[in-house]
Amino acid sequence: MGEDICLKNMVIKMNEKIKEISWKEFKVERVFKINNSKAYHKNRLDCGNTDSYKLPYVTRTVQNNGLDDFVKDTEKYDKNPSNVIVFGAENADFFYQPFRHITGNKMYVIENENINRYTGLFLVSVFRSSIKNTGYGYGKGLTGSRFLKRSIVLPVDEEGNPNWKFMENFMKEIEQAIDPKIKFKVHKINDNRELEDVEWIEYFVGDLFEVKRGRRLIKKHQVEGLKPYVSSTGLNNGVDNFISNKDNVRVYNDCLTIANSGSVGEVFYHPYEFVASDHVTHIKKKGLNKYQYLFLATIFKKLGEKYSFNREISDKRLKREKIMLPIDEKGEPDWGFMEQYMKRIENEAMGSIVISENIEKLK
Repeated sequence: MGEDICLKNMVIKMNEKIKEISWKEFKVERVFKINNSKAYHKNRLDCGNTDSYKLPYVTRTVQNNGLDDFVKDTEKYDKNPSNVIVFGAENADFFYQPFRHITGNKMYVIENENINRYTGLFLVSVFRSSIKNTGYGYGKGLTGSRFLKRSIVLPVDEEGNPNWKFMENFMKEIEQAIDPKIKFKVHKINDNRELEDVEWIEYFVGDLFEVKRGRRLIKKHQVEGLKPYVSSTGLNNGVDNFISNKDNVRVYNDCLTIANSGSVGEVFYHPYEFVASDHVTHIKKKGLNKYQYLFLATIFKKLGEKYSFNREISDKRLKREKIMLPIDEKGEPDWGFMEQYMKRIENEAMGSIVISENIEKLK
């Protein structure tokens, strides 16, 4: 109960701060400098995991903050500076890099003297949001010159300049609200296959999952409480409010939601009990766990590219949508592979936290 109250208070506080500050649109080229990073091919690098191998090698992988490996540090490398943001032309994703590093092919480095650990993480969210649903990715590369011409929206100070102090303080408050004492147990991995190593087939969504949207509950009828109210916002895991309503609501738990209007196509996993608005549809299959749902969240999110604010995702449409899933030897969805794959990603993500805690060794 105490944790629920803390979560509620943090979300409310952060939302209020976002609403109170002024925002302004900027051309990326007005605020940032973007360089084409020198490419190094991994098969020509001396990689390892001992103390002498401490130069990060960052590539277009979307895992582990872009960190692919560590290289033996020598003067021969053209190193990128620390406190920058990098992105790959084909994965079109952004990562803050607090240390000097080298990169693989088709990588770009975003620089500004005000980028630090906190403003960098804030900007990563802004940059990702700015290219959402633009189609950039494999087949349509996001180059440095293309991104420079795009527009982003940033918080501004009284003079209309980017409010770096606000960005920094905002992220510091979020960091302080997260319990740093949480212990993580490394998952045992017995399946190291990659996505391309398994067979995939198509399924109708309705053949595998229960699909049902929430129920309309307008703002003035919402009673303050502790139960998350999930709507079509793309922020805060879809949580729009905390309520105590019990009548004429639809309550779900341990499932996915997909926004059927508003932030159409946004998908979130909810391991807790929540009230669903009519702007989201819950997707559930009995027997699935956290890791299988997180794997599926990525699959379902791709469906959102077909829809827009003017073309909503109805339950009927969603049930008739087809998704590709990995299959086992019996031709059934390989839930075991999905779980193992996501556990491997979690192991890698937690490993990157350990790396960041020892960041001074990498500079």
